[in-house]
Amino acid sequence: MLKSICVFCGSRSGNNPAYAEAARQLATEFCTREQALIYGGGSVGLMGVLAETMLENGGEVIGVIPQFLATKELLHAGVTDMRIVDSMHTRKATMASLADAFIALPGGFGTFEELLEMITWSQLGIHRKPIGILNTEGFYDNFIAFLQTASENDFFPIIQMDLFVVKPTVESLLQSMDDFVAPTLPKFASLEKT
Repeated sequence: MLKSICVFCGSRSGNNPAYAEAARQLATEFCTREQALIYGGGSVGLMGVLAETMLENGGEVIGVIPQFLATKELLHAGVTDMRIVDSMHTRKATMASLADAFIALPGGFGTFEELLEMITWSQLGIHRKPIGILNTEGFYDNFIAFLQTASENDFFPIIQMDLFVVKPTVESLLQSMDDFVAPTLPKFASLEKT
């Protein structure tokens, strides 16, 4: 079983209560499964919901936040282990090194950028870790459609859509990630046609 999972999500909660509820369900399930949460270190938005739910249920929470965001995102002072780093690049590299897998919840530019970087690293063979997208109430439907359009226009082979899993519920997502086997891709698959 995966021991630690990095979750990318919004520093805002969005306008649908289902997003926060999904974050609570995910954190509760992590605690049940004794999985540590690696996340961006904030105390607000979906990040705050995740961390608070983990802590309320006795879970391990490792936050990673750059110094310049520690005040803006209201660094969560109560987490198990808070790591303050020098840059966004260091934040992502640190989270990636600590995690056995990655999950994206609803979020904004930062969430999308973090998710796509982990997919790109997998595409290039930098890691082979499971990547999951929790598609709460279809939040990521248009994103997935956009990626399919990029593939249909020959910017990457369709097999690379298998680098990640997309599921609508916490239970189905975690099960798919437990069973995940990264597809076999040719070296530098992003540059080669299949």
